[in-house]
Amino acid sequence: MATPLKNLYSPAFYERLSNALTVSIPEFDKEKFIKAVFIPEFESKELKERMKHTTSVLHDFLPEDYLQTIVLIKKTIEQLRIQGIGEDGLAYMFLPDYIETYGIDDLESSVEALEFVTQFVSCEFAVRPFILKYGNDMILRMQKWSLHESHKVRRLASEGSRPRLPWAMGIPFLKKDPTSILPILENLKTDPSAYVRRSVANSLNDIAKDHPEVVLNMAKNWSGLGAETAAIIKHGSRTLLKQGHTDILKHYGLDDAGILLKDFKILTPQIRIGESLEFSFTILNSNPAEQKVRLEYAIYYKKQHGQNTKKVYKISERIYPAGATTNIVRKQKFVLITTRKFHLGDHQLSIIINGAEKDILHFELTA
Repeated sequence: MATPLKNLYSPAFYERLSNALTVSIPEFDKEKFIKAVFIPEFESKELKERMKHTTSVLHDFLPEDYLQTIVLIKKTIEQLRIQGIGEDGLAYMFLPDYIETYGIDDLESSVEALEFVTQFVSCEFAVRPFILKYGNDMILRMQKWSLHESHKVRRLASEGSRPRLPWAMGIPFLKKDPTSILPILENLKTDPSAYVRRSVANSLNDIAKDHPEVVLNMAKNWSGLGAETAAIIKHGSRTLLKQGHTDILKHYGLDDAGILLKDFKILTPQIRIGESLEFSFTILNSNPAEQKVRLEYAIYYKKQHGQNTKKVYKISERIYPAGATTNIVRKQKFVLITTRKFHLGDHQLSIIINGAEKDILHFELTA
C-alpha cells in the first residue's frame, strides 16, 4: 500500500526543517518548535491540515513584522539548499501558504517573496488569493514574471493564472473573460522550457472550456511557429478535440468521410469491478487518398441516480494510407481508486472517428 501523502510531514522532516530554522532565525528554540508541531491532534490531520498547522506554528516563531519574516524565510530556503534539501519538495508548500496567509495585505512585499520562494517550491496556489484581491494589478505583475530569467517564475505566471487550476480556488473573472492573461501566454508560446510550455497548454485548455473561440483564434495565429508551439496548441485543444468541436477538427484536417468502422465488438460484455473491459474493431480508409485519422473511444459510466456520464479516451492519431485496414484491440480497466467510484449496471461504449461518434454498444458491470 502506498504511503499516505500526509506522512511527508514526518519527524524526520521537522528535524531537517528545524535544523535550518536554527541557523536562519535568531534564538530559535528547536525543542519548543517540534513540541508545538506534534500536538495530540497531529496524527489525525490530513496533508493540507498538517501544512496549515506547520504554517501556524512557524508564525509563532517568527517576528510580527512581515518584512522581517520574509527575510528570514529567504534565509531558511538558502540554508535548506546548503543542507542539500532538494527543490520542489511537496512538504515545503507551507512556505507559499505562509505568504498567502500573512502577506495578503502587503502586495509589494508578497509579490517579491512569491517570486523568490517559487524558485524553491511552486507558489501556484498561493498566488491566487492575490489575483482575487488585486485583480488586474496582480495580473500585470505576472506579465512581468512571464519574462523572468527563471523558468520557475515564468511558469508561475502561466500556471498561477489558469482560470481553472485543479485543486485550487477558482478565479471567476478569468473564467468570464480571460483577455487579461492572454499576453502572458503570448510571451511564453515559444518558451525554451517544456515545463513552462505544458503550463501554457493547460491554461489554453482551461480557457477552451468557457471560450473555445479564443483558443481557436490563438491556434490560427500561432500556426507555423515551430513544432514545440504546435504541441502547445494541440495539447491546449484536447478538450475541444474530445468534444468533437467542428472548427478545431477542421483546423487539424480531421474529417470522418470515407473512414469506416467495421466489426465493432465488446469481447467482455459482462465484467466485474477490478476486471477489464475488452473490445475490438476495424478501421478502413475507403478514400482514394491518405487521411489523418484520430481514434477515440467513449465510455458512458453509470452514475448513482441512473444517468450516464461520458468520458473520452484517445487511442491514436496518425495517417492512414488509401485503402488501409487496421484491426484494433483495446482494454479499459475498472479498478477502484480514491477519486473514482463505479456503479453497477448497464454501461455503454462507443468509437469516435475524427470527432464523429459511431456505433454504441452496451456492457454490464457487476459486483
